Amino acid sequence: MRPPEFIAQLWSRARQTARSAIGIPDYDGYLRHCREHHPERAPMTYAEFFSERQAARYRGTGGRCC
Repeated sequence: MRPPEFIAQLWSRARQTARSAIGIPDYDGYLRHCREHHPERAPMTYAEFFSERQAARYRGTGGRCC
């Protein structure tokens, strides 16, 4: 039997993969990235983030910051 945290991690990754496959961006991952790599910047709101991700998806640049 697997520990509950392993199952929670597995579920989280599966959910993230499925959302990415259908084009729903990962706002929680973005917030985590901002906290770890850009603590001096205020993160975008969910609406701003979603809009930026959609624009990046359709212009084909990926819109990565680093």
